[in-house]
Amino acid sequence: MRMILLGPPGAGKGTQAKMLKEKFRIPQISTGDILRKAVADNSELGQEAKTYMDGGRLVPDDIVIELIRERIKEDDCDSGFILDGFPRTIVQAEKLSETLETMGLDIDTVIDFEVDSQELITRLTGRSTCPGCGAMFHGTTRPPKQSGVCDFCGAKLYQRPDDNRETIRKRLEVYENETAPLKDFYRQRGKLKSVQGRGTVEEIFSQVLRLVN
Repeated sequence: MRMILLGPPGAGKGTQAKMLKEKFRIPQISTGDILRKAVADNSELGQEAKTYMDGGRLVPDDIVIELIRERIKEDDCDSGFILDGFPRTIVQAEKLSETLETMGLDIDTVIDFEVDSQELITRLTGRSTCPGCGAMFHGTTRPPKQSGVCDFCGAKLYQRPDDNRETIRKRLEVYENETAPLKDFYRQRGKLKSVQGRGTVEEIFSQVLRLVN
């Protein structure tokens, strides 16, 4: 099963990706993770990517796509994978499709998480993250048992500096302009399935399972 998760910031893609990973025993592939690993491994592509990252520039699509190609070739992707946060643009989606085609592969399903923008702002401004295990909490909908402390590993929670109203609105505008058009791209290819991203994490996951099964 090869899938892509789409949705604006705060829609819950990361949480659902982790649950899908556990359910189907397939890896969650994040471009941020593979870029950091490539740099840490000091691979040829990692060295090239680092020159852009050190200069505060975006890593070119061709480098990211090649890193994804290498990641997909690893044994744990034999049964499928989950792309979380990529592609972000039509150009990236086209390049990804071309790359997968050369590998004899294709995306099976694209899950789009639909959430009202005001709901997203409420979610993100109340969100806190664990720097240790990556768990996420919310002051209203999912508060930690002990204020400011992760339930799972005991690390001190923090709020991302970009989780403020002004920055969030800008991030949502970028998403609508650059990433939301991917819905039509994949709808035209018969891949898109939409999920209403409201309700508990478990309720949303049930919707996702009904679609992918």
